[in-house]
Amino acid sequence: MSFVFDIAAGNQANAIGKFNQKIANRNSEIATQEAEAEKKLIDFNLSKFNQQFEALQATSRVNTLKSGVELSGTGLRILQANAEQAELEKDIIAYNGNVAVQKKLEEAQFAKMSGQLARMEGKQQQYGYYAKAGSSLLGMQQAGIFG
Repeated sequence: MSFVFDIAAGNQANAIGKFNQKIANRNSEIATQEAEAEKKLIDFNLSKFNQQFEALQATSRVNTLKSGVELSGTGLRILQANAEQAELEKDIIAYNGNVAVQKKLEEAQFAKMSGQLARMEGKQQQYGYYAKAGSSLLGMQQAGIFG
């Protein structure tokens, strides 16, 4: 009569596989949401940097003009160098943000694949238990237990 327990174990293995897949799918959703948040953070960081840079450039212009120097020559080169450095900084902010987004999207994909694997493993275990139950029934039939 162990076949009854094998069938129950098979059903339980299948249920565990489904449950683990749900958890992995939820983890995938969370990682996808985090990727979206990272995208918004890129925009926020770039906007904040632009504000700070504009303030810096304005201060540099005022200080240059206050010192009695015209906005040409060295003063203009300083503003131009600041602008070039700002573009580089913005590229770095965007690059780092995009790396973080891709990392989260990869994490989401991995979680989803892990869930699919958990589901397949549960099904495989279920079939194994069912085969064991069938083998047990076949053995009982060959032993003449069923008459």
